[in-house]
Amino acid sequence: MATDATPDESVDPVDPVESVELVLVRHGQSVWNAVRRWQGTADPPLTDLGREQARAQADWLAGLDETWAGVWTSPLRRAATTAEIIATRLGLPAPIVDQRLEEAYAGDWEGMTPAEIEHDWPGYLTRNARPPSFEPDPIVRERAWSSLSDVVRAAAGRGSALVVTHSGLMRRVSGARVRRGRRAEPGRLPPRGRTGHEPPSSPRSGVRADDRHATAPERRRASTDADAPLVSCVR
Repeated sequence: MATDATPDESVDPVDPVESVELVLVRHGQSVWNAVRRWQGTADPPLTDLGREQARAQADWLAGLDETWAGVWTSPLRRAATTAEIIATRLGLPAPIVDQRLEEAYAGDWEGMTPAEIEHDWPGYLTRNARPPSFEPDPIVRERAWSSLSDVVRAAAGRGSALVVTHSGLMRRVSGARVRRGRRAEPGRLPPRGRTGHEPPSSPRSGVRADDRHATAPERRRASTDADAPLVSCVR
């Protein structure tokens, strides 16, 4: 079972020049992913396919030449269950739950299908617009980078950190759209690089964003709310 994150005063602050590689993993398919309902902070569970994807993701991660400091996760079930499957496969302690890693709140759209959104909010999806009730991007980025900076401090000197979260949060962290990317090669993490977006994080966190998102081990289809796991490397 996942455990709640609590401040650990025994963790020394990260040296300004020290960095930790963060591996952001998207959850497997949820019940609402399967019927293309916008989720936001709603909490549907994984489907059987989603659990299968999580196990495949865990197997892929286990094949990497990485030392893992631990697993951190959003509290939403689709992410937390994915994180528990991964942590068990890697022989790591129970995932640490951090509410700041939740998906962006989708406001009036939570529970709606694209067809229903188009009916009630014509043209919004085409323009990539969002209703006023949607959680603003700057707030999502601020809480996400606040969490990731704490993860860096906790993982410093212990290895890379696995963070299981959501595609919307991953987009906002990287400053780029989560999309079909180069497939990750067996035994290797996706390539890393800069988007040109500087995250609003503490200078001592040592984190940088990567706009290249890869699937592991495979992705069934590309869409704005695809149901297969993604991997993004951040450092």
